[in-house]
Amino acid sequence: MLVIGGPASQLLASRVAAELGVSPVVSEFTRFPDNEQYLRIQADVDNEDVIIVQSTTTDSDFFALHQLLDACLTAASVTVVIPYMGYARQDKCFNKGEPISARAAAATIKADRVFTVNIHESTVLDHFPCRATDLDASPLIGRYIVSLNLERPLLVAPDHGVKEMVERVAGNLGLECEVFDKTRFSGDTVSIQKKEMDIKGRDVILIDDMVATGGTMVEAIKILRENGAKDVYVACVHPVLARNAVLRLYNAGVKDIMSTDTIEKIQSRISVASVIADAVRQ
Repeated sequence: MLVIGGPASQLLASRVAAELGVSPVVSEFTRFPDNEQYLRIQADVDNEDVIIVQSTTTDSDFFALHQLLDACLTAASVTVVIPYMGYARQDKCFNKGEPISARAAAATIKADRVFTVNIHESTVLDHFPCRATDLDASPLIGRYIVSLNLERPLLVAPDHGVKEMVERVAGNLGLECEVFDKTRFSGDTVSIQKKEMDIKGRDVILIDDMVATGGTMVEAIKILRENGAKDVYVACVHPVLARNAVLRLYNAGVKDIMSTDTIEKIQSRISVASVIADAVRQ
């Protein structure tokens, strides 16, 4: 078994390899003078069972995944793990002439099997030309929260779309959950309605599958702090944190931001490697 990490997921791939008891394959990632990507796997993949771990946060990451797939054509089998899949939110055609970008991206992944992690829209799995399974890393967030020994922690979903995920985070850990009502006006403009919650003097953790621009979280943080929360934390599976999201969150009064390593950033303290390794073993 060979575990090959793409340029966007080198640390996570190394952690997956460690979970599986193998060494990660070393690959070379560089660019030609004209900025075209160059990639070389420094191992013989002929007739091997290969696991490629690569998030597709950017278009360059997506192309690097395709380069890895092409370099593994002689492998006995290829399992692709896409911890964070870009374009997964573009799963519908809203206006005439638009592509369904999630379908366009998924349809090109030629492998024996694909794993994603908390993909934004599960319907995207149907567009892969092979068996595709979504893995759930949310319970890992709950266990991490418990380890922090917070003051009567309360988990809050910023909208009903992630209510079930937040309940899975709570699991059987004895954590309480609440949910906000949200109205979205644009990509980063939202309105969150105030509601009665038992938050005074408590540590509150806002949880979402991903935090992109931070617009939703900023509004929620303000409401929680105005209503007496002790400290407010933000937790997510995918820390997209685009543009000035981190600054906006801290300006709103967040105590800390915590996430998994599906996207490798300084906030990525919770590893999904065990979830991926367990799926591969099975």
